[in-house]
Amino acid sequence: MTKATLVLAVAASLWASGASAMTVQEFLTSANRIPRNPTALLRSDTRRLMNEINGAFKTVGDEQEAAQAAGRRPATCIAKGAKIRLSPDMILNRFNAIPAARRNISVTQAVREWMAAEHPCP
Repeated sequence: MTKATLVLAVAASLWASGASAMTVQEFLTSANRIPRNPTALLRSDTRRLMNEINGAFKTVGDEQEAAQAAGRRPATCIAKGAKIRLSPDMILNRFNAIPAARRNISVTQAVREWMAAEHPCP
């Protein structure tokens, strides 16, 4: 194996592992390590969790728009332009309410189920 091939293989494996979805259990494990004080916002793991939640909400919103554009009934009916305000406690309470046996679902799937329950389609 040439050096260039080895570098490409390592880069591809790192990219693939970084693209995997974070599970609810991984989210909760990381969140439990973050101190509950103002310095928490300075931590990289706090920003990573915030990005994960923001990405999940964006995905759910994009799925809703795509389903509506295709004429299908979306899984959620979040009002257009609605600002969903969440506190860390709301997110953690919701994720901790998920039974331990189901915490292997992705954060995106957990948000999808949450928003379907909170913003169902008529």
